[in-house]
Amino acid sequence: MTPPPSDCPALVLNADFRPLSYFPLSLLPWQEAIKAVFQDRVNVVCEYDRVVRSPSMEIRLPSVISLKEYVSSSRKPAFTRFNLFLRDDFTCQYCGSRPGSHSLTFDHVLPRVKGGRTSWENIVTACSPCNSRKGSKTLREVGMHLRHSPERPSAWQLQENGRRFPPNYLHESWRDFLYWDSELDHED
Repeated sequence: MTPPPSDCPALVLNADFRPLSYFPLSLLPWQEAIKAVFQDRVNVVCEYDRVVRSPSMEIRLPSVISLKEYVSSSRKPAFTRFNLFLRDDFTCQYCGSRPGSHSLTFDHVLPRVKGGRTSWENIVTACSPCNSRKGSKTLREVGMHLRHSPERPSAWQLQENGRRFPPNYLHESWRDFLYWDSELDHED
């Protein structure tokens, strides 16, 4: 049975053949991938066995595309809840728990009521119980300690952290371009 085109996203690689992003994985819907091919913005590296047709032509759906021009990733990452969790490896920075046991939140190390700012250097990932326990007190007041000091990550650091979280679906044509720990690289 042939998969519908919606099940055929294209992996997007930079001009150096590295993914633009690991987490979330840089993918384009098939329509956008074909549009980029016709606009001559990308090279097709691999294709699916799936073909789409118009009245005048047919084209195999690209499974891996590379940008023709290199896009620098030296920009500073945006301060978002997701990027914060990614920086902290989706782990509570107080007790070390993972999201399986408690939902993750974020916490101001120096509470806002005591002058703490919302910044990379003052926010950490925390599980709900630790966040509630700390409340609006300082670490010293509650006898808690940080596992890692919060700091602004580089785009490269977030990319490296994202490599530890492979997606549930990896098409076989993508495997040569994606690098995860070998014990995680078994998903189909």
